[in-house]
Amino acid sequence: MAELEIIGRPISTYVWAARIACEEKCVPHKLVVAAAHSPEISAIHPFGKMPVLRHGDVRLCESRAIYFYIDHAFDGPPLAPRDAVAGALAEQWISLVNTSIDPVCVRQYLLGYIFPGTPDGSPNRPQIEGSLARMEAQLTILDKAVAKTGYLVNASFTLADINLLPILFYLARMPESGPMLANNPHLSAYLQRHITRPSVTATMPKLPA
Repeated sequence: MAELEIIGRPISTYVWAARIACEEKCVPHKLVVAAAHSPEISAIHPFGKMPVLRHGDVRLCESRAIYFYIDHAFDGPPLAPRDAVAGALAEQWISLVNTSIDPVCVRQYLLGYIFPGTPDGSPNRPQIEGSLARMEAQLTILDKAVAKTGYLVNASFTLADINLLPILFYLARMPESGPMLANNPHLSAYLQRHITRPSVTATMPKLPA
């Protein structure tokens, strides 16, 4: 059967999460490096966003759909609990991260450094500083969520954790969010524990020194 391909930039949090999901399910896959809005991505995603998936005749876009396919099309331990309540909780946390945390922590804060849009390419300070109070509140919520078991859902590693880890990894490296994360001991321990999982280290993007 055709090899499964994840298409996008390796530094993308959602591309990385999709690859972690493949590793957790022991699904062989190939990373095809392509930029957002490139012909290869736009042929699958109507709005040109990454990642997209290609697997034989299967073409999928949007990370949640890609996670679902990886989890259900292949054998191996489920990445989302099949129990109705636990599965719903995993979906709940994926939604919370994608609709509330990603827009602040990634689209506003991290991109204020990575793609600042300033004339000289310097960090976009108004954009960054405008995110800090909300980001601090969100990290506090996450700290409380993982305090009891060290996972977002019950006491097992699920797609909810996979979806969050790449964001926390990048936040830990940045000047304002790094100290914020360190001030949330449960969340900081959660990151340090799970960032060493073989599935995470095997897919970790190479970053500039």
